[in-house]
Amino acid sequence: MARARKHKKGGEPSAPRNRKGGAPIIEMRDVTKVYPGGHMALDRVSLAIDRGEFVFLVGPTGCGKSTLIKMLIRELEATEGSVRIAGRDIGAMSEKKTPNLRRNIGTVFQDFKLLPDRTVYDNVAYALQVIGAHRGEIRRQVPEILRLVGLSTKLHSYPDELSGGEQQRVSIARAFVNHPPLLLADEPSGNLDPVTSIGVMQLLYRINKTVTHDREMVDNMRRRVIELYEGRVVRDEVSGGYTEESTSECGLRMRAEMGVAPEGQTNGHDSHDSLF
Repeated sequence: MARARKHKKGGEPSAPRNRKGGAPIIEMRDVTKVYPGGHMALDRVSLAIDRGEFVFLVGPTGCGKSTLIKMLIRELEATEGSVRIAGRDIGAMSEKKTPNLRRNIGTVFQDFKLLPDRTVYDNVAYALQVIGAHRGEIRRQVPEILRLVGLSTKLHSYPDELSGGEQQRVSIARAFVNHPPLLLADEPSGNLDPVTSIGVMQLLYRINKTVTHDREMVDNMRRRVIELYEGRVVRDEVSGGYTEESTSECGLRMRAEMGVAPEGQTNGHDSHDSLF
């Protein structure tokens, strides 16, 4: 179980630790990112995330969430500090190895980034084609992942024929179809209504439970929340249970936390979450 790291007021966060002794899937050590012009997006961020963890990265717009995620896929590089994926310092990698890094990270974007002239099936299949998967593997895995995300009847539809929630499910299917060891979601519900947002979060929760086979790890897992504010980690804590919740119970809890009534009306709470 990941433990909350309490930061002393006015002090620096302690160095991230990994409870299992192996390399965390994500580790950031004193990472600072300063954009041209002087804007500091991240300020000495240190954190570690274990394999199999389901983590919410929260904070207001402009707090550094998207910058952090872009650094994990090496779209941006740290000004100071180190970013490690599965123990490897990606800042020290040669540029030619970046595509291989990204093939092992599934990324779900807020704006979906689907190919408009390809069907649902072809959008998902593309993720396997670029890593050299065989036709038989593609024909087996694409329908399987589309069933998992609830789009088995939409294989031949085009993105503009889908609702926003359905397009995001295609994006999730594409990110997960090759079963990457790390799945990132950059505000996956940012452009969706509250009820559809909950459905997307339930889907991500179900995927995480489906692929995490270590029973002891799952039984000890808790939902973890890391909060950024003005580029700094101001909260890193664990709350609630994990395996005691079904996907439906997860949805009910999220409705309550977001202030969403059963009929889909909201009480005015906004969600600004990214997930690992």
